[in-house]
Amino acid sequence: MGELNRRKALVGAGGVAALLASGLLPGVAAATGAASGQAPGGPPDPVAATYLRVLLRHTRWAEQQFDATAGIYPAKDFTFAVVLGNALLLTRPGYDETTAGVSQATLKAHTLATIEHFAASNLLTGGTEWGRKLFFDTTFQSYFLLAARLLWTDLDDATKRNVERITTEQAAYTTALGTADDPTSGSWTPNGLKGGFVGDTKLEEMGVYAQSLAPALAWAPGDPRAKDWREAFGAWSRNETGLPAADLANPRLVDGHPISANTATNLYDTFLVENHGSFGPHYQEELWRTSGRNAMHFLAAGAPLPEVLTAQPNGELLWRTMLLMTSDAGEPLMPMVADREHLYGRDVIPLAFRAQVLGDRHAARAEADLAARLEPYQAYAPADRITKFSGEPKYEPEARAELAISYLLHEWRARQGPIEPVSTSEFDAHAAGVADFGAAPGLLAHRSPAAWAATVTKTGFVKFAWQPHHDDWLFVLGGANPMLLPATNIAVKERHATTYEKVRDGFDGTVGVLRFDAGYAALATLPTGAAVYASTGVAESEGVLNVYNLAMPGVPGLDGDRTYTAAEGKVTLKATAAPTGARTDDLTFTPVTARHVRMLGVQPDPTYGYSLWAFEVRDGDGPDLARAGTASASSASSGKEAKYATDGDAATRWAVSTSDRPRADSWLAVDLGTPQTLDRVRLSWEAAAGRKYRIETSPDGATWTTVATYPVPALRSTKGRLDIDGRAGVLVESANPLTVTADRVTLSDGPAAPLLAELYPHTEDLAKLAARPKATTTASAVRASVTDGFLVLVNLSGTAATGTATLPQDGGTYRLYRGEQTVTRTGTEVSYALAAAEGRIEPPRFTVRGPAGLKAVVRDASRVDLTAPPGFLPVVVTVTPDGGRPRPVLLPPRRTVPVVFGDVRPYPLADLALGRTTFPAEPLPPGMSSPGAAVDDDPATAWRPGPDGRLVVDLGAVTAVSAVELAWTPGRRPKASVETSVDGVTYRTASSGPARYVAVRTGWRSGDASLTRLSVRT
Repeated sequence: MGELNRRKALVGAGGVAALLASGLLPGVAAATGAASGQAPGGPPDPVAATYLRVLLRHTRWAEQQFDATAGIYPAKDFTFAVVLGNALLLTRPGYDETTAGVSQATLKAHTLATIEHFAASNLLTGGTEWGRKLFFDTTFQSYFLLAARLLWTDLDDATKRNVERITTEQAAYTTALGTADDPTSGSWTPNGLKGGFVGDTKLEEMGVYAQSLAPALAWAPGDPRAKDWREAFGAWSRNETGLPAADLANPRLVDGHPISANTATNLYDTFLVENHGSFGPHYQEELWRTSGRNAMHFLAAGAPLPEVLTAQPNGELLWRTMLLMTSDAGEPLMPMVADREHLYGRDVIPLAFRAQVLGDRHAARAEADLAARLEPYQAYAPADRITKFSGEPKYEPEARAELAISYLLHEWRARQGPIEPVSTSEFDAHAAGVADFGAAPGLLAHRSPAAWAATVTKTGFVKFAWQPHHDDWLFVLGGANPMLLPATNIAVKERHATTYEKVRDGFDGTVGVLRFDAGYAALATLPTGAAVYASTGVAESEGVLNVYNLAMPGVPGLDGDRTYTAAEGKVTLKATAAPTGARTDDLTFTPVTARHVRMLGVQPDPTYGYSLWAFEVRDGDGPDLARAGTASASSASSGKEAKYATDGDAATRWAVSTSDRPRADSWLAVDLGTPQTLDRVRLSWEAAAGRKYRIETSPDGATWTTVATYPVPALRSTKGRLDIDGRAGVLVESANPLTVTADRVTLSDGPAAPLLAELYPHTEDLAKLAARPKATTTASAVRASVTDGFLVLVNLSGTAATGTATLPQDGGTYRLYRGEQTVTRTGTEVSYALAAAEGRIEPPRFTVRGPAGLKAVVRDASRVDLTAPPGFLPVVVTVTPDGGRPRPVLLPPRRTVPVVFGDVRPYPLADLALGRTTFPAEPLPPGMSSPGAAVDDDPATAWRPGPDGRLVVDLGAVTAVSAVELAWTPGRRPKASVETSVDGVTYRTASSGPARYVAVRTGWRSGDASLTRLSVRT
């Protein structure tokens, strides 16, 4: 907060006058004697200029909502909140009537009339139409009040009084509630200051309470009740991101209150939040979304920012999670709940707040990337809108308001000195990392500079996700859309997650192995961006990759078609409009005689599953044979039973049950009564139209034969390689062909069968890679792959497996992996021992040039023991550590020679503390430096405790600790003791025993040494 307090333009005694003169609030400026009219100059930077252009074009949509009869923008869906975007355009230069579709004078008249009306109709001013209700009237009230302040001098006195009353009386109403629920808001609750995090974080709800108080604190700080408002605002704001294990470790005062006094638990202890039952990145951003709204009131009023807005407890750890999820468009990838996916207009303000108010250059990069997508996105149908593909109607006026706030934040920042975004490569390097967020959140994620990937095990969203180049518009991975697995509702029986971290292992990577009733499947992710998918064959039509194919000029890849190239040839598929659902399919096939006919689903509508108005069966032009038959189905909704698909009534239909909507293999069958000859079917779909299905016939209802499929594949390959539009490459080992059907890639299109796929974020040398000899293993359950030089081993069984992997290599130089191996004439043979359902990634720790028969045991990245092949003469070999210099080594006959490279870090390191999350998290107590410096494996960094400082490291899970070691910089060592805890709440003085949290308590005084390393051993 110190930096913001020093900025004289917007804070302090003279802040208001300076702000008004600057033009941020030109209307108010005129009222106080400053120059009237619009803010001087144009947009302060290119991103702000984009926001202004988007708002201008968006005005077309806003004006279409105007109710000419009532003379206002309507209350429905809070549409009247468009007035904030209007107010910005009316007070900034460069208004373009052609782009906006309305004259400036008309827009002003509409805006002022709407402000006057809704200021008077608010419950807090004696009206009956809206207002006071915390969820979510106060959100739109915040926008409305800011709009009124921008146009203050144009308002009549009665409207000004109403605006002021709304401002103060909302704060009075919220404060009077204490920590109780708002009786007008239905079931919405923050659970007091206790909060909650499973399924539905209360971060958002606490933010709403705080948000309802901010305008009064900004615009009426002298009100006698302001002290109580300030206390309530602080309590809700500090607890928004509450997590006891982190908060109890942080004595830092924020607005005069210690973070350790927080009481809420609103986060998983891996710094992830859920909403709508699963991880919702949009809601994790809510911290900075409400902060952006609140900050703008204080900045516009020339009031100091409350410290909590710039010193948010645990905010940086939550942002670390968001960095891990960021797409190339700056918005987060959403592998679970997808009702906020590609909602570009709503994702701007969190980034703008972090970039422009907190000065975060990485957030500035993400904001610039998102801004670059806004205009192509806005031009895509339905044109002019800035929220599409998901969300609610009220999001459109809300996005307009938040875009206006984001513009204002850029104006403010320009007066302090602009924030320069980091480069894309810097961002990708900073955001890279891995995290196992736990079995309950069901997310194991990895972001490398070249790709994003995850193992998702949350019920209803089960998938292995992979997005090369973090491409927001390549593979469809949100919500119930399947990825690699053919459906997202497969029940996970076991979850095995392994992470590799650069600080501990020398590289980043993950392996997720899942057990299902039908078998095992796994995904290994590599630091190169490549991934390896292995499966025993858990379902038919496995290895699903749905591809976006849109015409959205300006967005990479969305140029109106996608080209798929296999060894047999290529096909280009033109973009089609998003599926509307309602569709009639006529399928013909060679005449057959059968008693039973069925539609067997393969891919449902991702939202509603399958639903048919009619299922007709015919022989040529003959009658509908299904009318006389008996229909049955895998499931049905009440009143939409199977019989309604064959009753001949165009107004009735069959639909799967609600619980079966995600089910891929739902079916509708008709028993024709006796064997009949047939050669065609007609399926008349409701909006829940099957994306992919088969027509099957049977003589007895037990044995089925496929006679037709929908849709017909555009490309079918048995050569095992596919270039996906030059943006991703896939190599496949399967007994089934890979197919491309209407932008759905299926890597193993056929009955359930073992599958191994290498996924590359590039397509160069794909044919050469496909021609390589494949790795093999002696255990049938163990799958092996060498991808980008990394050895991936996965045990797809419930029992331990030992054996040998044969790794073909050529060129005379052989990669050596951890463990025992022998050089052969064609490569190496590597011994392995894997636990049940264990996945492992081994990087090449060394390369060696030597003869066949040479044996090597790689101990770690710095040591390999070499044994010469049988013979009577010494052998000279050349050994090179990964990233190091080659060394010739003389091997005497029948002797083992340890080769040690002392300048190479001996990965993997046994220290459990390395790279782990540490507390206190930012904001740090006075005098303390980042505790992360004690666990970063860098001898040049150290943790300075500050007076009586205390550090906590979270090991991630309860572990049997045998020892804790401390290493200090030279000088006087402070008094220090070690404490351990299993829950992060209750600690005992001990340096061994079961612990998840290990703490170091010091009596540090000025001049004492700093802690360079905290090591935890088992």
